[in-house]
Amino acid sequence: MIWQFALRYFRARKSTSAINIIAWVSVGAIAVGTAALITVLSVFNGFTGLVKSLYSSFYPTLKVAPATGKTLLLTDAQLKAVAATEGVAHVARSIEEKAVLRNGNEQTIAVLKGVDRNFTSVAGVQHKMVRGKFDLGRETGYQAVLGLGIESALSVDVEHSFVPINVYMPRRNASFNVGMPEQSINNGVIYPVGTFAIQQEFDAKYVIMDIDFMRNLLDMAPGEVSALELSLQPGASEGKVKRRLQALLGDGVKVQTRVEQNATVYNVMQTEKWVVYVFLSFILVIAAFNMIGSLSMLVIEKQKDITILKAMGARNSLVQRIFLGEGLIIAGVGSIIGFSLAIIICLLQQHFGLIKLGGGSFLIDAFPVEMHGEDFVLVSVTILVIGVLASWYPASRAARQEITLKAT
Repeated sequence: MIWQFALRYFRARKSTSAINIIAWVSVGAIAVGTAALITVLSVFNGFTGLVKSLYSSFYPTLKVAPATGKTLLLTDAQLKAVAATEGVAHVARSIEEKAVLRNGNEQTIAVLKGVDRNFTSVAGVQHKMVRGKFDLGRETGYQAVLGLGIESALSVDVEHSFVPINVYMPRRNASFNVGMPEQSINNGVIYPVGTFAIQQEFDAKYVIMDIDFMRNLLDMAPGEVSALELSLQPGASEGKVKRRLQALLGDGVKVQTRVEQNATVYNVMQTEKWVVYVFLSFILVIAAFNMIGSLSMLVIEKQKDITILKAMGARNSLVQRIFLGEGLIIAGVGSIIGFSLAIIICLLQQHFGLIKLGGGSFLIDAFPVEMHGEDFVLVSVTILVIGVLASWYPASRAARQEITLKAT
């Protein structure tokens, strides 16, 4: 009965057309706010997905790193146990260290990342090559793949020149000798054969080569590595595999998911998304004031109906629920229209890229969009709360109205 009264009040023409106009203005404001929230949140989801895809090209699904210090020493038995852990598909060893690179008169500082042959199974750098090839072989010497920024800084031509790059790295556990500084430095040569481009964070920082080059240059033991990088089997749970590896290797290591490896970036993106959600929610708050005005005028118009209902025995709570239902109908209709608009806008953007990114220097041409179910739930709950709060005062006022029957 409550919803029958509420629907009748919503659909029926009012004696004053301004009430109808204000009611539909409220519906429109809620629809605009809902569509804006869903669309903007979907754009943030799109950018988050883009960043994750870029990071997945370089960072593994799981990474085992030392809890303290720069390296960890694993036995063959431990490596086999890690590879045999349920859910693990591939395991790659890596060694990272900073070094000075010199090519003729050009030099720069880079992070050298030595990897084994399984690296291409845990990361996707080989799919981000812009020049040359991804080949860490050593037929004529240790070969390397440079980030685009490193290639530019060293003025290297990976496609037409096979000139070696000199590598200089501090010797481990060696004190610096002022008189003979060369005794404190190890050096080697690498031959650049390819260039990758992922994003500036990687392109201007990393050089990838064979792990044996790094082990020889750093005088490291056979089982000593900076990290183990793992890919998982399809359907495997990151959390479960992480716990298994942590229990297997103990507290001396830390096992990190891809999100944990880049916690700062993901936390910033999530914070930005919540800030945008809060600010855009003010559109719905403005719509709530329209609802208050519309319902207050409706209460005034329906004084006779309220009096008749109370005279027939209706309690104050019933009257209050009727007008609360009226407010929720306004909010519900607005949200349905808003969701429909947002879905249409997002689908058009996904398929046709209507809104372009300016500049022409981005990895993509148009704003990326990804619709997530949790965003629809969040916005629905927000509308429900705002609808109830906006309807509460007019509904309470209607419930408190005194019976004023007049004799005819």
